[in-house]
Amino acid sequence: MSNTLLLLLFLLVFLLNVIPAFAPPTWMVFSFLGFRFPDHMGVDFALVGALAATLGRFTLAKGSQLLVRQHWLSEEARQNVDAIKEQLSQRKKLTFGLLLFYAFTPLPSNYLFIAYGLTAMELKLITIPFFIGRSVSYSFWGFTASTVARRITLEDTEALSYLGVYFIASQVLLLSIVYAFTRIDWRFLVTEKKLRWIPRSKKVPAKL
Repeated sequence: MSNTLLLLLFLLVFLLNVIPAFAPPTWMVFSFLGFRFPDHMGVDFALVGALAATLGRFTLAKGSQLLVRQHWLSEEARQNVDAIKEQLSQRKKLTFGLLLFYAFTPLPSNYLFIAYGLTAMELKLITIPFFIGRSVSYSFWGFTASTVARRITLEDTEALSYLGVYFIASQVLLLSIVYAFTRIDWRFLVTEKKLRWIPRSKKVPAKL
């Protein structure tokens, strides 16, 4: 039973973390499993889930890099995003620490990995702290749900309920943030300390 659950958990978490948007947060999966199988929630579940989530987000970031950056972004947009890459590369320890702190939270990480993939930076700088943080946070959610499950009874629909107006609005907002990430003139922001959009290229009229 335990091995089967671990395999199903790995596949489910991996798929959820490959989906770029509108997927239920993984911590809800651990909360649900904690309610349904309180006696099975151990450290192994958290580690397997964190590994699956990390591989899923790695795939998402790599897809963002190979598909979006190389085929959908203009050369101007790529050069603009490279300004962020230069700043992060100079502050790797700070970047690692901030990503580690973020990974401890239940905040969604899909847009973060998409944006990071656009920079074409080394993915280990984000995947290592993500794995560490998610291992701890998944343990917390699983054990918390297991403890609560031993005291109260919830219906499955209550435990899995996530798709509502708030969830959809939050995903649309996060996608908007990714779009804004590619449109902000980062080099101008770093040098001039002012925020502005990337100026649109003026089309040169064709000569007759």
